This record gives sequence, structure tokens and C-alpha cells, in this order.
Amino acid sequence: MDKRLLDILCCPVSKTPVRLLGKSELDALNAAIEQGQVDTVAGAPVRQRLGEGLITTDRKVIYRIDDGIPVMLPEEGIGTVQLRDFPPAA
Repeated sequence: MDKRLLDILCCPVSKTPVRLLGKSELDALNAAIEQGQVDTVAGAPVRQRLGEGLITTDRKVIYRIDDGIPVMLPEEGIGTVQLRDFPPAA
């Protein structure tokens, strides 16, 4: 993802800046998705693994990236509270 774009993106709800998901975070999220344990903020089940994602710097919400395009719709966000094995902040 273009660094300039990443520098201006933020959560559309909280206005918290975002960063790319790290490998361990992405692996933990995808494992939970495969087990059917992940819902969007709107309550819809997440069925497809993420190849890339953005996470707010407060680590509360994840947004997927589809074909290099961040999907920053509030209802498409994934709350991290539901992720039991999500790695702690580094």
C-alpha cells in the first residue's frame, strides 16, 4: 500500500489513524475467520480470509484491503474484542 495513502487514512468513525496489519495479527484474524468466529461491526459473518488489512492504532477495529483498495466502510469494520487469540500490542 502506498505510504502516502496510509498516512492520510483513518477510521471513519473514531478518526483514529490506521496501520497495516502485521503478519501475526493477520494470521490470528484469518484463523478465527476459518473457525467461523468473526463478524463485522454490523453483525455479518466474515467468511473470506484477508490477504491484507488495516488496523486502527488503538487496535480496536480492522478494515480489509481488497485488491489494494482499503474498504473503510464503518459497517465493514471488524472489532478486535471478539478475537480471542489476537496477539498483544508489540
